[in-house]
Amino acid sequence: MDLKDFMEFVQTTARSVGAEISSPWFYLQFGLILAAAGIAYAAEAGIRNRVDMTSLAMGWPLPLRHFSRVMMSSASTAVFTLLVIISRLVMYHATWPSRSYLLMVAAKMGLAWLVIRLVTSVLRNAFIVKLVSITAWFVAALSIIGQLDATVDLLDSFAIVLGGLRLTPLLVIKAGALLLIALWATNIASNFAESRINSTTDLTPSVQVLLVKIIRIGLLAVAIVIALGAVGIDLSALAVFSGAVGVGIGIGLQKIVANFISGIILLADKSVKPGDLVTIGDNTGRISAMKTRYISVAAGDGREFLVPNEDLVTQKVVNWTYTDKNTLVKIAFGTNYDADPRLVTKLAAETAAAHPRATKGKAPNSILTEFAEAGMKFSLTFWIADPDGMDNVKSDVMLALWDAFKREGIRVPYPVREIRVRGGALPVETTVEVPN
Repeated sequence: MDLKDFMEFVQTTARSVGAEISSPWFYLQFGLILAAAGIAYAAEAGIRNRVDMTSLAMGWPLPLRHFSRVMMSSASTAVFTLLVIISRLVMYHATWPSRSYLLMVAAKMGLAWLVIRLVTSVLRNAFIVKLVSITAWFVAALSIIGQLDATVDLLDSFAIVLGGLRLTPLLVIKAGALLLIALWATNIASNFAESRINSTTDLTPSVQVLLVKIIRIGLLAVAIVIALGAVGIDLSALAVFSGAVGVGIGIGLQKIVANFISGIILLADKSVKPGDLVTIGDNTGRISAMKTRYISVAAGDGREFLVPNEDLVTQKVVNWTYTDKNTLVKIAFGTNYDADPRLVTKLAAETAAAHPRATKGKAPNSILTEFAEAGMKFSLTFWIADPDGMDNVKSDVMLALWDAFKREGIRVPYPVREIRVRGGALPVETTVEVPN
């Protein structure tokens, strides 16, 4: 369609619209449509207030419950369509069919919207539902008024040629629609595969995450190739663009690519996995999720640290549960020189062994480490089966040790400062004022 054809199309459409508007039957139909819209709006409010679909549809088959729920959410559209259809039938039999053309168009558009709402109700993403609904309704409206082919020709008439690729608005719309459908199908398939993989107990968490990522990436690539091929785009024509994208990735997306590759490495070598207790820098917590760009570490106090995957590969990471969850707890303490060091070590070992989380198969060990200026220094070590709550265990043992020292009369040293004044006078002359 060239410019001349386009102008002829516009002029023909304008003449048709002008002839329709000049007819008194147009205003009658328009008034009936407005009246139907007002009645439908009021009817929807009454239906919502008086009908409880949850209790009414109890015991109905699932498809019928789903249909009734969609109709209830679109009650105004359903009532409007019904009223317009009745008006159309009355005018069709009472006068010439051409005098109720606008009512026919409105009825078909209302029916199209109800069908679209019923079809899109299976989608969960609100944005996707709105996008698909509006797009499908516009296509249906153009088809109803007989302008779909003309619109398609118009969208295909404007083109930009890049090498061997001819880009038109129609091609972009088709590619976008097919990509949307392909990505939706890919998301369903990948979620199904993820649920199956996560339910398999033979695979470790890191292998499960790795398989899910590989499946998602593979399905995404296949979906894009299929969608572009379906609209007639030759993928070899995108070689220039792929090269430019590669350069852009190499220059501007280095960190993103590095984190992505680091995530694959972490999943492959199993150095960390979901559920591990790790210390990264000053942050300690359990790995709750491993994403493409980062891992999420739950600190246990409501905070979650998002650590880039690259940091786990290039920096020091303490994994408390890498090969064994058994953890050695160390407690340093001191007593004064009046205490019996043998009694002190015995009390410390017995106190640690009495804690319910202390490993029974490994006896606690308490040793004298130093004769310090302020007193004797000791070290107590014992094992627990899991590093979770290690600070709480340490605190419980230290409190129990304090109670044991109190019973035995053992004192914990603390610094004492003694000031001696030589010559019986302060080194600095002072005066004291006595108030009157």
